[in-house]
Amino acid sequence: MDTLIQLYEETFGFSPASTTPLDKAGSNRTYIRLTAPDGTTCIGVIGLSQTENDAFIYLTRHFHALGLNVPELIAVSEKGCCYLQSDLGTTSLYQALSAGRTSGNYNSEERELIAKTLRALAQVQVKGAENLDFNRLIPPVQFDQMAATFDLNYFKYCFLRTTSVAYDEVALEHDFKRFAEDLVACATASKHVTFLYRDFQARNVMLKDGEPYFIDYQGGMKGPLHYDIASFLWQASARYSDDLRQEMVEVYLDALEELIEVDRQKFKADLMRFVLFRTLQVLGAYGMLGRFERKPYFIQSTPAALENLKGLLHAGVARDYPYMEGVLQKLVEAELRKEATPTCQQEERKGLHVRVFSFSYKKSGIPTDCSGNGGGYVFDCRSTHNPGKYEPYKKLTGLDAPVIQFLEDDGEILQFLESVYKLADFHVERYMERGFTDLMFSFGCTGGQHRSVYSAQHLAEHLHQKYNIHVTVDHREQGIFQEFTPKA
Repeated sequence: MDTLIQLYEETFGFSPASTTPLDKAGSNRTYIRLTAPDGTTCIGVIGLSQTENDAFIYLTRHFHALGLNVPELIAVSEKGCCYLQSDLGTTSLYQALSAGRTSGNYNSEERELIAKTLRALAQVQVKGAENLDFNRLIPPVQFDQMAATFDLNYFKYCFLRTTSVAYDEVALEHDFKRFAEDLVACATASKHVTFLYRDFQARNVMLKDGEPYFIDYQGGMKGPLHYDIASFLWQASARYSDDLRQEMVEVYLDALEELIEVDRQKFKADLMRFVLFRTLQVLGAYGMLGRFERKPYFIQSTPAALENLKGLLHAGVARDYPYMEGVLQKLVEAELRKEATPTCQQEERKGLHVRVFSFSYKKSGIPTDCSGNGGGYVFDCRSTHNPGKYEPYKKLTGLDAPVIQFLEDDGEILQFLESVYKLADFHVERYMERGFTDLMFSFGCTGGQHRSVYSAQHLAEHLHQKYNIHVTVDHREQGIFQEFTPKA
């Protein structure tokens, strides 16, 4: 921060009158609105990655010189760790489209904003690639087999592996390889060198005087035009109808034809492969930012991305890759069923509602508190003897009699729960006295199958029997939900 303030003072000759941190969303960069004494503003950026900083600075200067709609770079620190850029205002395209996104029905004004954005995108993709030194960008600098495989593995390791879906690694990798080859073939078929924005979404478009301006393009590379259209029009949370998507594809192709020669039918056919590819890449990002880093926006957006994937599978987009298609089908069924489990009732309740969860540390991680109160108790059951190590219990859960007998004969889980009960009883009684309405307990183990399920079930039953309160238990990895209503 000190370096940024020093840069501002060196550039303008005075200190800022105020500094206002801006929302970082999914970025690791820090954005600060710096306001001068006369009220004029600029945006200060502090980037942790020198490679990202260098790419953004180079691309911004290049695009701005071509008259494209990007911020103006005002000053860069000596080491390039922070910089100042022009302020594009406070309204993103994402915010401007909020009414249409909420209703799913975009009016003519909103449609024109989308159309304007796509026309401007075509300019950035084609004109922006003119005399661009792609070697100065973040590797990989070209969409090729390695780049495609990287994103598919991102999906596999950051999302697919957090679920309970079993798959043959070799068979899936074989289909991934063929899928990547087909995507690269689409990319190399074009006679024109074009710029692939790579993170083209409504949040990365700012509206200034009614015109779209672009930000966060530092991850761009040489690549196919289809990827950005897929990213934008099939954005999971945008809720664009199929009719609107097709209308905007035509708008985009009209703009593109003014710049280069386009085979419209081939473009549309190739586009759907990229829609599937981008959907998998997005789920990988949601897995990393939502399930690992626990960022709420990405957790909330996951069901919409899964619905997108469900629609693509139904349309047969993955039909050329049968093993991958089968795995994705199982994934969609399992995850949407889990998302549909009523783990946090929205209707108002009288009295205390205790929500109890079992979960896997290895797969889905600690459950998110959807009550807005910020969490609750999390108990780690991995200190107790694990029946899952033994063949007779591997396919059973903590609700099955043989597993229950194993745990109780061993005795460690009983000693563990004795302490949990004392803590839970005290907390429940205090919450009832104070009129609070929500309390959460979560039990985790390696697979979310044996010890955590046993513990969560027994705490839920204990509290239901002892207190006149509403209790729900959600065995998240097993897809089992049970509700204990208050006694009469």
